[in-house]
Amino acid sequence: MSPKTMPPISPAKASHKKLVIAHDSDANQPDESIFEIGDLLVAYLEQLGIDFVFGIPGGAIEPLFNALARSERNNGPRIVVPRHENGGVFMADGYARNSGKLGVCCTTTGPGATNAVTGIATAYENHIPILLITAQTSLNSFGRKAFQESADTGINTVGIYEHCTRYNTMVSHIDQFEHKLITAVMTAMSAPRGPVHLSIPLDILRSKALTSKPSYDLPSLINPPNACDNKAVSELTEELNRANNTVFVLGADCAESIRVITTVAVAMDAKIVTTPDGKGLISPYHPLYRGVIGFAGHESATRLLESESVDLIVAVGTSLGEWASNGWDKNTLMNNRLIHIESSEGNLTRSPMARLHVRGRILTVFEQIESTLREPQHLAARRQSDAKLFADGLPFDLLEPEKCHQATTPIKPQWLMSQITDTFPAHTKYIAEPGNSFVWGIHYLHPYDRRISERRHRDSHSDGRREWNGGLFQAAIEFAPMGWAIGSAIGAKLACPRSPIVCITGDGSWLMSGQEITTALQQRLPLIYIILNDSALGMVKHGQKLTGAETVGYDLPLIDYAAMARATGANGFVIETASDLENIKVEELLSQQRPTVLDVRIDAEEVPPLGGRIKVLTGE
Repeated sequence: MSPKTMPPISPAKASHKKLVIAHDSDANQPDESIFEIGDLLVAYLEQLGIDFVFGIPGGAIEPLFNALARSERNNGPRIVVPRHENGGVFMADGYARNSGKLGVCCTTTGPGATNAVTGIATAYENHIPILLITAQTSLNSFGRKAFQESADTGINTVGIYEHCTRYNTMVSHIDQFEHKLITAVMTAMSAPRGPVHLSIPLDILRSKALTSKPSYDLPSLINPPNACDNKAVSELTEELNRANNTVFVLGADCAESIRVITTVAVAMDAKIVTTPDGKGLISPYHPLYRGVIGFAGHESATRLLESESVDLIVAVGTSLGEWASNGWDKNTLMNNRLIHIESSEGNLTRSPMARLHVRGRILTVFEQIESTLREPQHLAARRQSDAKLFADGLPFDLLEPEKCHQATTPIKPQWLMSQITDTFPAHTKYIAEPGNSFVWGIHYLHPYDRRISERRHRDSHSDGRREWNGGLFQAAIEFAPMGWAIGSAIGAKLACPRSPIVCITGDGSWLMSGQEITTALQQRLPLIYIILNDSALGMVKHGQKLTGAETVGYDLPLIDYAAMARATGANGFVIETASDLENIKVEELLSQQRPTVLDVRIDAEEVPPLGGRIKVLTGE
């Protein structure tokens, strides 16, 4: 189907609207005769303001698709069909990260359910709230070798998801449904956030619901608590007041509270570094920022944390895993200068050496700190000073900075990353693929975001607080599956239709998951996909060479990905020189209702900044 003949997309809607289940000609009241469990599920999603469900149809999940079809006719939640179930979970991941809402995806039974495991595991490791609905064969078929049976007498999909979900159950009776759905959503949206799984047999899913409207007000049940350990916050405040040189280390879970954290840092004149997944939350031009610590990070951040003059390190909203802790480096982070602030108890278990643990909602913790540190005249003067300093460039060091200015052929990845932010609008969100794509991006791509500590926006719902959503640079750091960014970019664009979205991916990932561009095409999304084409699995190639391993299995054929994109109906351009990139008409591409692939032929011999990872792999 060509873009011109695609059906129109339903417009965005308010979060709380009355659900109307109807046939085409019926516009006012639900038709009681067809109000099934699937319709009740969709009614709860509409309560939550969720616009999209990502999933592929199949016989056992068909009742939910019927309900979504009825919903779409009434401008309610609608289905987005990916090309692979795992791509659908990645889309739900991107939607959740960038909307602050629950991501929702569904699969049919059997291989539909097993195909989604990697995406759910990724969400689990990165604390992304996703509701996965999988179908089962009918209850009366259990144990009889039904086609694609996925109960405990077949390929036990509930068992498969046991270790990568926060809540995981099968709905075996109609009157369990609402309670288990409420439990799942509340669990997904509470700290630590994460994916949940409901397996629903076909006969339950198509059964008439016991009620024609939700029994509970679900949005009121998922408001995050403002609780924190007040005694620990008092101790933290005393530590901050005593410290002469404080550094804040910010992870991805700081998204909701980044404004107030930055305000506190400004008031204290404390330096700031981020973990790789926290990179996009603060302007790289902020005068207090010293770069990324850990995987693909910056020497300036490492030197700062190693400095004997630093007497207090405050890690906030970070797992302190391998890539966020510089390989569990005792000289930088993992020592008794550390204070760890967390809403997730699991993250605190990784910092037993810390001087102090502070438990609670991060926003609440820093609002309490801000109330004791606020000095209006000092802050006003500081902000004026900051505004002047912003013109002075990046306040941290890059490896081989001269290569950022070398417009050579083939194209150097360092130059490409530095040029991207001049090529696309300032508010562009960059979704970086696991592999060399996010290695180059973490170190060299710096979105042009010059906000300091002022609030991001104010509306009638936010009370001046930043909504829980992704920053201008996003990466799936912990589980790091290839193909994540390709799907996540689609979810991000659906969540933020007015934000330009650029996905930076590799040729290996594209060969694995690039078919999802046809989902973006079908949804009329002006996404930009930048493929770093080096005819190799780049991280494998360079990792093997740097560790002295056999160089094997990394070669890929040289493929014209721009031609592949054009074959689907998308835009496609090969970028071999600096002028090729300069000639791209970005505004025109972003105004079209179809995606674009930029097939960038990069210098395959440029070595990405993998030093920290190599030390862990070699045991140094």
